[in-house]
Amino acid sequence: MALLDGKTAVITGAAQGIGFAIAEMFAHEGARLVLGDLDLGAAQAAADKLGGANTAVAVRCDVTNSSEVDTLLATAVETFGSLDILVNNAGITRDATMRTMTEEEFDQVIDVHLKGTWNGTRKASAIMREHKRGAIVNISSLSGKVGMVGQTNYSAAKAGIVGLSKAAAKEMAHHGVRVNAIQPGLIRSAMTEAMPQKAWDQKMNEIPMQRAGEVAEVASVALFLASDLSSYMTGTVLEVTGGRFM
Repeated sequence: MALLDGKTAVITGAAQGIGFAIAEMFAHEGARLVLGDLDLGAAQAAADKLGGANTAVAVRCDVTNSSEVDTLLATAVETFGSLDILVNNAGITRDATMRTMTEEEFDQVIDVHLKGTWNGTRKASAIMREHKRGAIVNISSLSGKVGMVGQTNYSAAKAGIVGLSKAAAKEMAHHGVRVNAIQPGLIRSAMTEAMPQKAWDQKMNEIPMQRAGEVAEVASVALFLASDLSSYMTGTVLEVTGGRFM
């Protein structure tokens, strides 16, 4: 039996990158999917790749808007009959040094990552607790562990996701709802491959495994945390970093 047979998973920021890789792996393991993304066209294209309406549906969702998060989660229940898994993955970057970062750039990143994850965790928990089961996976970042130059907004938000996940895990454990987080390091994507070569080389020198990670390697950890393989784990933070900054 596939690991997620009969389960319904909602994934935010699912149209590309790590979000789509998670959706693809979940679909392979039998899950029915609701893909949330700001870009509805891209989310629909992703849903079509994963098998269409019987397997995956697309919903436009701004995770900073609680009513849109409500709609996203309600779609899972209305379309597939349950909400078993939520992956809070949606995110943006607005990198700049503190000297040059605007207040708007700080607020945007905090809102999407931290408030967006809070919205998803809070709303999904309310549904899952009624059924005494559920798994929430929040995507943090290595930047939230060590802090990165030019990312005071992103590092603060990603560190906040860890604290949020642990607090939520304590609140929801006796309701049968597990909340865990993942901190990816340097993962090969269109965004990271657009880095200047000097920046890429510097990061590579910090990785004991001497390579960047692949999106599927983050997705497989999300699958572990979403499935019953991790049934006695909550409030944990798993690093997917190749050993960087141990």
